[in-house]
Amino acid sequence: MSTHDPYTHSQVVILGAGFAGLACAKGLGNSGISVTVVDRRNHNLFQPLLYQVATAALSPADIAEPVRRTLGRYDNIRVMLGEVVGIDHPGHRVMLKDGTSLPYDELVIATGSEYNYFGNDEWKPFAPGLKTVHEARLIRHRLLSAFEQAERATDPAIRKRLLTFAIIGGGPTGVEMAGAISELARHMIQHDFRAINKHEVDVLLIEAGPRILTAFPEKLAAYAHSYLTDIDVRILTGRSVTGINANSLSLDDERIETSCIVWGAGVRASPAARWLGVEGGQQGRIPVEPDLSLRGHPDISIIGDTAFAKDEDGKPLPALAQVAKQQGAYLADRLRHKLSGRPHTAPFRFHNRGNTAVIGRNAAIFDFGSWTLKGRMAWFLWALVHVYLLVNFEKRLLVSIQWITRYFTRQRSARLIDENHGRDDDSSDSPDKPVEAQPATCR
Repeated sequence: MSTHDPYTHSQVVILGAGFAGLACAKGLGNSGISVTVVDRRNHNLFQPLLYQVATAALSPADIAEPVRRTLGRYDNIRVMLGEVVGIDHPGHRVMLKDGTSLPYDELVIATGSEYNYFGNDEWKPFAPGLKTVHEARLIRHRLLSAFEQAERATDPAIRKRLLTFAIIGGGPTGVEMAGAISELARHMIQHDFRAINKHEVDVLLIEAGPRILTAFPEKLAAYAHSYLTDIDVRILTGRSVTGINANSLSLDDERIETSCIVWGAGVRASPAARWLGVEGGQQGRIPVEPDLSLRGHPDISIIGDTAFAKDEDGKPLPALAQVAKQQGAYLADRLRHKLSGRPHTAPFRFHNRGNTAVIGRNAAIFDFGSWTLKGRMAWFLWALVHVYLLVNFEKRLLVSIQWITRYFTRQRSARLIDENHGRDDDSSDSPDKPVEAQPATCR
């Protein structure tokens, strides 16, 4: 089939341009199959490094790229900026917020996840998560502004609030944020501020469970706990948040005043279950068949964080980028076979390439299942893996240069305070962002 007439063949619609959606789209590239990728944002985002945007180590443009640029080399792929509000599966149409609809022969749902505030969505403005560029820049604004205000504050109580930072959730995102904020504070204050002391900074990592990093072996979690404690992160386990407002949070009957709260305490799937009129499973994720299709609807496939898929042992697959990318590549191959009339009966099999979290400078952990790695070597491996996973050579080169520079100088190049609370006035610091999107995967 010709790839120069891309819209006359089987129409595959992919909802979401994150790890899963892009992997599927690339796998269908130049196939002669008409592919339309729909997302609420115009850029794909490398979420595992978003915490470095929030802590002024990288600029947003270092880890984001317009979707049209990523997929522009494929003649059969069309990119559409739009927000999905429903799916008419009997009529084979996707309903968009602007009142239009999009027909499909095969539908791929890769709309990802969002942070779960467990029925307390009113906390979200005061405790943003790390899912979008806007949220990362908002956190960066609050962090850097707090240091500037503390430099001028004379009231000890005000200084204490300004220099108290709370991260809720002891998973990889929370651990990475806590370590990054502590290192930012210690080294920035030492070199650039005169009226405040690094020992005044109080970084809190709050976890409702008995320990941090519950998805990792206990020995790796213990190493992370020890390292964070050594860099002055105060870890509070077995403590549940009961209230959040603009200037404080409550842990049961204890009130802690703080200038910046970061939420990383759990995720829930996008509203895809509601669009389809099906029952969502764990965290709202939709149960799928072994070939990642929706039960009873072989023309609808679900991948990434939106899918509740299991491994060979019946255990749920984690919400990781590597899972999403493998699912996207597998589904692209299955659709190529299906739409060309060839059989494809092999179920999806996840190949675990290790779970990782970075804790700080020269400190990371890797869990490969049968063996583990921690410390400096794990940190170098983490850096290599994350550079490799960036979307193109240009991003890999930019991030590598900035990391090498920061490693030797300890300086962070993106320490810009946004005048409009998260909107950069330097266009080079941010990708095009007319609308925010549901990410197509999470960590």
